[in-house]
Amino acid sequence: MTLKAIRFGAALCVIAAVSAEGAAPPTVGSPPAVVGRCAFTTIRWVGQRLGDPETHRDVPDTGSSLTLVNGVMGVSYDQVPAVNRSRAGDPVMTCLARLPRHCPPGDRRGKWYATANLRTNEAWMLPDSEHQCGGA
Repeated sequence: MTLKAIRFGAALCVIAAVSAEGAAPPTVGSPPAVVGRCAFTTIRWVGQRLGDPETHRDVPDTGSSLTLVNGVMGVSYDQVPAVNRSRAGDPVMTCLARLPRHCPPGDRRGKWYATANLRTNEAWMLPDSEHQCGGA
């Protein structure tokens, strides 16, 4: 088992314990900045990866995307069922799982977050950008 899998598994154990107690987790206003650190927050928006600029509506089947209240974003070219079943306002725990390496100065893309939805008891791991640092 990798260290990343162990960290994500530990995060899910904390989530299970909080869910079992039935207590609402505290909302944290900033994203985790250290690999392995987690924060409770809520989902601000869930939708498709692409939107139509004229109608301002999601373009179906273009991938999953979401934004958390604490500023963490997640995006995938694939449809992620756990993300698609989430709703704005759902309580979540998000953990910084991986930081990019060898990035050009000022390019902060490429962080990976492991997030678990406390309402649905589902989890996913997504990057914060469609491209890694130094990419397109």
